[in-house]
Amino acid sequence: MLRHRALTTKLAALGLAAAAPAGLAGVGTSDAAAALGAPAAAEIIELRPGPGHDLTVGRCLICHSVEYIPSNAPAMNRAAWQKSIQKMRDKFGAPITDDEAKEILDYLDANYSGRS
Repeated sequence: MLRHRALTTKLAALGLAAAAPAGLAGVGTSDAAAALGAPAAAEIIELRPGPGHDLTVGRCLICHSVEYIPSNAPAMNRAAWQKSIQKMRDKFGAPITDDEAKEILDYLDANYSGRS
C-alpha cells in the first residue's frame, strides 16, 4: 500500500495522476518505470568502473540493489555518502571495515556525487 501511495504521488507530480488509481490502469509497468526515470525490467544497471568498484559492489549489494546508488547520487556529496556508509555500518550492521569504508567513500564520491 505504501509503495502504491508513493508511486501515485510520483505520478501525480509528473502530471500522470489519472493513470495512478486502480493499479496504474492504462499504464504498463515499463511506461510507469520510464515516467519515473526508473530502468525498464530488461535494462541492467551496472555501477561505473573505477578504483573501489568491486569492493562497493561486494559490500553494498549484500543488503540492497545496485539502483540505490545512482538513484541517490543527485542528492549526495562526499559528506552525505560518508554519513550513509556510517549509517549502514552502525544501524544495519554492514560488514565494512574502516579501510573499506574509506575506499567505498572514495569510489562513491568520485563516481556518484551529484552536488557539492
